[in-house]
Amino acid sequence: MVRTEISLFLKNVPGELGKLSSLLANEGINIDALTIQDASSYVQNLFQARGKSLKRIASVASYNSMRKDSAEFALIRLLVDQTDKTIDLLSKNDYLFDIMPVMTLELENRPGSLAAISNKFGEEGININYVYGSVSSPEEKCLFVFCPEDIELAAKIFKE
Repeated sequence: MVRTEISLFLKNVPGELGKLSSLLANEGINIDALTIQDASSYVQNLFQARGKSLKRIASVASYNSMRKDSAEFALIRLLVDQTDKTIDLLSKNDYLFDIMPVMTLELENRPGSLAAISNKFGEEGININYVYGSVSSPEEKCLFVFCPEDIELAAKIFKE
Protein backbone atom coordinates (compact mmCIF):
# COMPACT_ATOMS: atom_id res chain seq x y z
CA MET A 1 0.00 0.00 0.00
CA VAL A 2 1.30 3.48 -0.84
CA ARG A 3 1.34 5.80 2.17
CA THR A 4 2.74 9.22 2.97
CA GLU A 5 5.86 9.28 5.10
CA ILE A 6 6.73 12.41 7.04
CA SER A 7 10.43 13.22 7.43
CA LEU A 8 11.32 15.84 10.00
CA PHE A 9 14.30 17.18 11.84
CA LEU A 10 14.67 17.35 15.59
CA LYS A 11 17.57 18.57 17.65
CA ASN A 12 19.62 15.58 18.70
CA VAL A 13 19.17 16.24 22.43
CA PRO A 14 17.31 14.51 25.26
CA GLY A 15 13.57 15.12 25.38
CA GLU A 16 12.90 16.08 21.74
CA LEU A 17 11.31 12.77 20.75
CA GLY A 18 9.18 12.96 23.89
CA LYS A 19 7.95 16.43 22.91
CA LEU A 20 7.08 15.31 19.40
CA SER A 21 5.34 12.11 20.44
CA SER A 22 3.41 13.95 23.19
CA LEU A 23 2.29 16.58 20.67
CA LEU A 24 0.92 13.84 18.42
CA ALA A 25 -0.60 11.85 21.29
CA ASN A 26 -2.40 14.89 22.68
CA GLU A 27 -4.15 15.24 19.30
CA GLY A 28 -5.07 11.54 19.13
CA ILE A 29 -2.54 10.77 16.38
CA ASN A 30 -1.01 7.29 16.43
CA ILE A 31 2.48 6.57 15.12
CA ASP A 32 2.37 3.43 12.95
CA ALA A 33 6.10 3.31 12.11
CA LEU A 34 9.16 5.34 13.03
CA THR A 35 12.89 5.40 12.43
CA ILE A 36 15.52 7.85 13.66
CA GLN A 37 19.01 8.53 12.34
CA ASP A 38 21.69 11.20 12.39
CA ALA A 39 20.73 13.85 9.82
CA SER A 40 24.18 14.53 8.31
CA SER A 41 23.99 12.42 5.16
CA TYR A 42 20.31 13.18 4.62
CA VAL A 43 20.95 16.92 4.72
CA GLN A 44 23.69 16.61 2.11
CA ASN A 45 21.35 14.69 -0.20
CA LEU A 46 18.54 17.16 0.48
CA PHE A 47 20.64 20.09 -0.66
CA GLN A 48 21.54 18.29 -3.88
CA ALA A 49 17.94 17.29 -4.61
CA ARG A 50 16.44 20.68 -3.79
CA GLY A 51 18.60 22.29 -6.43
CA LYS A 52 17.24 19.91 -9.07
CA SER A 53 13.54 19.29 -8.71
CA LEU A 54 12.01 19.44 -5.26
CA LYS A 55 10.39 22.52 -3.86
CA ARG A 56 11.84 24.30 -0.85
CA ILE A 57 10.58 23.15 2.54
CA ALA A 58 12.27 25.86 4.56
CA SER A 59 13.76 29.30 4.29
CA VAL A 60 17.33 29.75 3.04
CA ALA A 61 18.36 30.68 6.58
CA SER A 62 17.01 27.37 7.89
CA TYR A 63 18.87 25.38 5.24
CA ASN A 64 22.13 27.21 5.90
CA SER A 65 21.79 26.66 9.62
CA MET A 66 21.13 22.96 9.15
CA ARG A 67 24.03 22.57 6.75
CA LYS A 68 26.43 23.89 9.42
CA ASP A 69 25.33 21.65 12.23
CA SER A 70 23.33 18.78 10.73
CA ALA A 71 25.07 16.24 12.97
CA GLU A 72 23.34 17.98 15.87
CA PHE A 73 19.99 17.05 14.34
CA ALA A 74 18.18 13.75 13.99
CA LEU A 75 16.15 12.75 10.96
CA ILE A 76 12.84 11.22 11.98
CA ARG A 77 10.82 9.27 9.42
CA LEU A 78 7.33 8.32 10.48
CA LEU A 79 3.99 7.03 9.33
CA VAL A 80 0.92 8.12 11.23
CA ASP A 81 -2.74 7.21 11.13
CA GLN A 82 -3.82 10.82 10.41
CA THR A 83 -1.36 12.29 7.92
CA ASP A 84 -3.17 15.53 7.06
CA LYS A 85 -3.82 16.34 10.71
CA THR A 86 -0.17 15.65 11.53
CA ILE A 87 1.07 17.90 8.73
CA ASP A 88 -1.16 20.74 9.98
CA LEU A 89 0.04 20.20 13.54
CA LEU A 90 3.72 20.15 12.57
CA SER A 91 3.28 23.31 10.49
CA LYS A 92 1.56 25.15 13.35
CA ASN A 93 4.39 24.17 15.69
CA ASP A 94 7.20 25.27 13.34
CA TYR A 95 8.68 21.85 12.65
CA LEU A 96 10.88 21.49 9.56
CA PHE A 97 9.49 18.54 7.59
CA ASP A 98 8.92 17.02 4.18
CA ILE A 99 6.58 14.32 2.87
CA MET A 100 7.24 11.44 0.52
CA PRO A 101 5.26 8.49 -0.84
CA VAL A 102 6.48 5.12 0.42
CA MET A 103 5.22 1.54 0.25
CA THR A 104 4.16 -0.42 3.28
CA LEU A 105 4.02 -4.17 3.08
CA GLU A 106 2.98 -6.70 5.70
CA LEU A 107 5.33 -9.67 5.56
CA GLU A 108 5.04 -13.07 7.15
CA ASN A 109 7.19 -13.26 10.28
CA ARG A 110 9.44 -16.06 9.07
CA PRO A 111 12.94 -16.42 7.63
CA GLY A 112 13.11 -15.44 3.96
CA SER A 113 10.10 -13.10 3.81
CA LEU A 114 12.20 -9.95 3.46
CA ALA A 115 14.52 -11.75 1.02
CA ALA A 116 11.59 -12.68 -1.23
CA ILE A 117 10.23 -9.13 -1.35
CA SER A 118 13.68 -7.58 -1.80
CA ASN A 119 14.46 -10.00 -4.61
CA LYS A 120 11.15 -9.11 -6.30
CA PHE A 121 12.13 -5.42 -6.25
CA GLY A 122 15.48 -6.37 -7.80
CA GLU A 123 13.94 -8.62 -10.47
CA GLU A 124 11.69 -5.74 -11.52
CA GLY A 125 14.68 -3.36 -11.66
CA ILE A 126 13.46 -1.18 -8.80
CA ASN A 127 16.11 0.21 -6.47
CA ILE A 128 15.22 0.52 -2.79
CA ASN A 129 16.51 3.79 -1.32
CA TYR A 130 15.85 2.71 2.26
CA VAL A 131 13.69 0.33 4.27
CA TYR A 132 12.71 -0.08 7.91
CA GLY A 133 10.34 -2.37 9.73
CA SER A 134 9.41 -4.26 12.85
CA VAL A 135 7.16 -6.86 14.38
CA SER A 136 5.49 -6.86 17.79
CA SER A 137 5.36 -10.61 18.40
CA PRO A 138 6.38 -13.89 16.71
CA GLU A 139 2.74 -14.63 15.82
CA GLU A 140 2.09 -11.33 14.01
CA LYS A 141 3.04 -10.12 10.56
CA CYS A 142 5.89 -7.66 10.13
CA LEU A 143 5.27 -4.12 8.87
CA PHE A 144 8.01 -2.94 6.52
CA VAL A 145 8.29 0.50 4.95
CA PHE A 146 10.07 0.66 1.58
CA CYS A 147 11.16 3.78 -0.27
CA PRO A 148 11.62 2.62 -3.86
CA GLU A 149 13.00 4.85 -6.59
CA ASP A 150 9.95 4.11 -8.76
CA ILE A 151 6.94 4.21 -6.43
CA GLU A 152 4.39 3.89 -9.26
CA LEU A 153 5.95 0.72 -10.66
CA ALA A 154 6.38 -0.74 -7.19
CA ALA A 155 2.73 -0.01 -6.37
CA LYS A 156 1.62 -1.88 -9.51
CA ILE A 157 3.84 -4.88 -8.75
CA PHE A 158 2.89 -5.19 -5.09
CA LYS A 159 -0.79 -4.32 -5.43
CA GLU A 160 -2.68 -6.12 -2.69
